[in-house]
Amino acid sequence: MRTLSKILWVTLPFCTHFTLAAQDDATFVKNAIADHQTQMENISDSLWNWAEVGYKETQSSALMQTVLREHGFNVEAGVAGMPTAFVATWGGDGPVIGMLAEMDALPGLSQQAIPEKKPQSGMHNGHACGHHLFAGGSVGAALVVKDWLEATGTGGQIRVYGTPAEEGGSGKVYMAREGLFDDVDVALHWHPGDGNSAEASSTLANKSAKFRFRGIAAHAAAAPERGRSALDAVEAMNMMVNMMREHVPDRTRIHYVITNGGAAPNIVPDFAEVYYYVRSPEPEVVLSLWKRLEKIAEAAALGTETEMEEEVVGGTWNILPNLTLARQMDNSMHAFGGISYSAEEESFADKIRPSLGKPAMKAKGQQSEVAEFSEDIPVWSASTDVGDVSWQVPTAGLRAATWVPGTPPHSWQAVAAGGMSIGKKGMTLAASTLALTAIKLFEQPAVIEEAKAEFDRRASDVEYEALLGDRKPALNYRD
Repeated sequence: MRTLSKILWVTLPFCTHFTLAAQDDATFVKNAIADHQTQMENISDSLWNWAEVGYKETQSSALMQTVLREHGFNVEAGVAGMPTAFVATWGGDGPVIGMLAEMDALPGLSQQAIPEKKPQSGMHNGHACGHHLFAGGSVGAALVVKDWLEATGTGGQIRVYGTPAEEGGSGKVYMAREGLFDDVDVALHWHPGDGNSAEASSTLANKSAKFRFRGIAAHAAAAPERGRSALDAVEAMNMMVNMMREHVPDRTRIHYVITNGGAAPNIVPDFAEVYYYVRSPEPEVVLSLWKRLEKIAEAAALGTETEMEEEVVGGTWNILPNLTLARQMDNSMHAFGGISYSAEEESFADKIRPSLGKPAMKAKGQQSEVAEFSEDIPVWSASTDVGDVSWQVPTAGLRAATWVPGTPPHSWQAVAAGGMSIGKKGMTLAASTLALTAIKLFEQPAVIEEAKAEFDRRASDVEYEALLGDRKPALNYRD
């Protein structure tokens, strides 16, 4: 575990009042966001159209880097062995605040920006988790903070971390492993969703791998006795894992998909592959369950007289919450309030809502509200490599309503709303909240110190070690 240093910065509180005259911080942010709206929407629209999957985000990453360079950021590209990862920096001495910016799309979720299910012609992928908005919002927030640092003469540094392959590729884990967050004081992030909140939440730790089985090909009818089926091994593994589900801790999630099941029914498959995820709120539980999963894979190979190999693809820790930062984030979000739909957006929502069922009916209108802050720390049934960042540096995030309320992530409805003005309004709220939070932290270094102290308390008994071990980035995991 990394111990955070206790450094106090000298601040000049009079600078803001002197330079910005009567403007308060929220007004400054609103005006600056308006100045950068075109850049944010160009990023989000372009990424939505390209929909590049993990470690393939070549155009997406290049566009983000170009915008940041044009605004004076120093950009280091291809960091931590990932061609599409980058770190963009502006500023000097003082607190260092990092903005995380995801960019990858999901396979098999192509969709037009309309309220009925209809894939885009010639497209396979789609931004069903809203990372195109994530990218635009985080870059926009960083540009606003840079403007504020310049206008006030405040000391400090703002960074943008372009983080590829969040969807299973664990890009941030490699950045953390390379020490790219070691001198950061606070990390801020956000995520598209169907509501507005800035709570101190956690997530599920996750480990994933591809299990490959190799057998002997033979004619399935004329000489089946001479074959050894790799597909049988996959099916045997899946059957045993499904029996294991009854004997795992609560909140455990196990998923798999057969990525290769053979070439033809009349050939005994000599190769088959299955891709597994194991999740739990505690990393140590994930590791314990993983040992059982590996034993099952070995048993499946033994019973079918095949050979098995395992390739770990990803591994992420649960998010370490930070109430100190979350409270500041919540205050910032409440300064801007919720989102108002236009008549056209209301019509879009009304048309898509029936496809979402009862959850959408119950959640109708929640985009106009900001959830009240709670000291409770919920655990979301999802995983993110933000978790690994949060065990290196105090981290806080928010959720903004970029989708029609009641929309689940990884759905065609999320792609549709994210490709039109509803998504952009959520992105704007997120960018505004991130920017104001960073500004308040630069103004109040004591809050940063409080966040560090909370970090040290929460992480004091934990020794962080990446769940994916020492492997290099799985740059071809989407192939």
